[in-house]
Amino acid sequence: MKLLQNSGVPIYQQIAEQLRADILAGKLKEGEYLPSIRGLAKDLRISVITTMKAYEQLAQEGLVTAVQGKGFYVNAQDSEMLKEQHLRKVEEALLEAVSAARIAGMTGQELQDVLRTLLDMDDERDNQG
Repeated sequence: MKLLQNSGVPIYQQIAEQLRADILAGKLKEGEYLPSIRGLAKDLRISVITTMKAYEQLAQEGLVTAVQGKGFYVNAQDSEMLKEQHLRKVEEALLEAVSAARIAGMTGQELQDVLRTLLDMDDERDNQG
């Protein structure tokens, strides 16, 4: 797990985002336990409170459940919910791209062209591998 100290994103949020991505991508499977709060805090050299805050955020989102004395485990993921969460991430990334394009003075057509080029490059990569 990589944490960026000067990114402007709180450490707990960085942890939650990385674990969320692993859960949504299926890297962490249903029923699998997350690393212990103390263990992860020690590995990352951060506060136990920071780690706890990240895990609680995931619990509030319904991605994990706390079991007294055992830690947090990954909940079953509803495929529709997963699709919706991925769609939300795509929308957020595209809104960020639109904002950056405006700052750069790009037109809507130029932004669409860049997206089309990136999609084509990704398709080529998929066809090669």
